[in-house]
Amino acid sequence: MTTGTTSTADDRHGSVRAATVRRRGRLGAPVLLLGPFLLLFTACTLVPIGYAVYLSLFTEHRDGLGFGDAETVFTGLGNYARALGDDAFRNGLVITAGYCLLYIPLMVGLSLTLALLLDSTLARARRFFQLALFLPHAVPGIIAALVWMYLYTPGISPVVDALGSAGLQPDLLGHPLPAVVNIALWEWTGYNMVIFYAALQAVPREVLEAAVVDGAGPLRTALGIKVPLIRASIVMVALFTLIGSLQLFTEPMILHGVAPGVISTWTPNMYGYTAAFDRNDYNLAAASSVLLALLAAGLSFVVTRLTGGSRPKRKETPA
Repeated sequence: MTTGTTSTADDRHGSVRAATVRRRGRLGAPVLLLGPFLLLFTACTLVPIGYAVYLSLFTEHRDGLGFGDAETVFTGLGNYARALGDDAFRNGLVITAGYCLLYIPLMVGLSLTLALLLDSTLARARRFFQLALFLPHAVPGIIAALVWMYLYTPGISPVVDALGSAGLQPDLLGHPLPAVVNIALWEWTGYNMVIFYAALQAVPREVLEAAVVDGAGPLRTALGIKVPLIRASIVMVALFTLIGSLQLFTEPMILHGVAPGVISTWTPNMYGYTAAFDRNDYNLAAASSVLLALLAAGLSFVVTRLTGGSRPKRKETPA
């Protein structure tokens, strides 16, 4: 009796050990593969965000006429109130909103149109046009902005000189919003076009052949079949474009050298840059950065909820 009980207990312990070893084996590969990413994500994203939040809660205070040693004082949400109460920061948000309303529809519509044209049966030299349209994205943003700054500057721009010879006197940077949108379109249209074209290649060919058999023309096939089937890619591109638009900095910062009176604290990112490196107010810059991050997260959540909520519900099969 004792021997049988001991044998049963040993078998049970052996099964538990074997299950533990199998569980560790299943967890080992994910931990090994995800470990470097989580380490870098923590060091390069979570830690800077946490430090920015920490900085935003304090301010530097000097006694007397400002010649004494600076004292770090906890201010709570004071820096956030200063940023939101500053006309420059609010105007930057308004300009960024206008930029998004103008840029995102143009970007998505133009890149989707080009992808549909390349995917059509009438397209020729697809590889050449894919490469030609993608090449502007391979140019670094700073270099692209410098090139366009040259093209926008009166006196040295061949474009402005040609328009002047034709009797036109354009002030391309008098209203810089279209100029900045033009630079961004030039940089990113080819990149998003490649994403849409790859999604179109995954559309089942038998579906398109069935549409042709039913008498659908190229335009109806593109708008009624292809576009709905790549809806997830369109939403993803629109979402990433929105997040990138809120972080607009390089293009207006370069153009600031040509039109400093027009483009100064033109976006929230430029406001934070000016606060940090021109006024040495790192706490205010951190607060404006956190506000921008919260805005981007909130808009991303709203877009994801709105687009995800319209998915067709799966029909339940009766038992």
